[in-house]
Amino acid sequence: MGFNLNLALYPSPPVIPPDLNGFRMTYIMAKNSLIAAQAAAEAATTNKDDKLNDLIDAMKTDIRYAENTVNYDDDKLKLIGWAGRKSATALTAPGQPRLLEAPRQGEGWVFLDWKAPIEGGKPAAYRVMRRERPAGSWEDVATAVISEATLVEQPRGLELEYRIIAVNTAGEGEASNTAMVVL
Repeated sequence: MGFNLNLALYPSPPVIPPDLNGFRMTYIMAKNSLIAAQAAAEAATTNKDDKLNDLIDAMKTDIRYAENTVNYDDDKLKLIGWAGRKSATALTAPGQPRLLEAPRQGEGWVFLDWKAPIEGGKPAAYRVMRRERPAGSWEDVATAVISEATLVEQPRGLELEYRIIAVNTAGEGEASNTAMVVL
């Protein structure tokens, strides 16, 4: 519109106003087509999810029927590609955390990194412990739920050792290797 009203100032734009308007209309049609396609895809996804839930419910019903009919007999359930319920197993204490290291440290802080235990039960948390070398007593300094921790406000100028103990409701695992730092 501005080009049409100001022909004296803009006598020959590279794209003339009717062509520019054509591009605008083509874009609007493409945008509207996209909106319609997105709405159709959303409806199709909802329909697919509903059908999947129907299938899951039907399969669960048949599996429960089969389990009850054969009284959870594994050999008979295998005939339909299923197995009976596994007996509950008691949770065991976690194993030993592995490969403790202190890859980064600074003025009064240290970053500790370790690997989860391979053996034993799943850890619920990790106790981070510290002691002053050579023969200080171990003290808890943090608890972590992932296999890393950044400890701040740590004593400076001392030789410190850190270790990790994995814990869960069944108990504690064996302590990890130690990592020594001087901050």
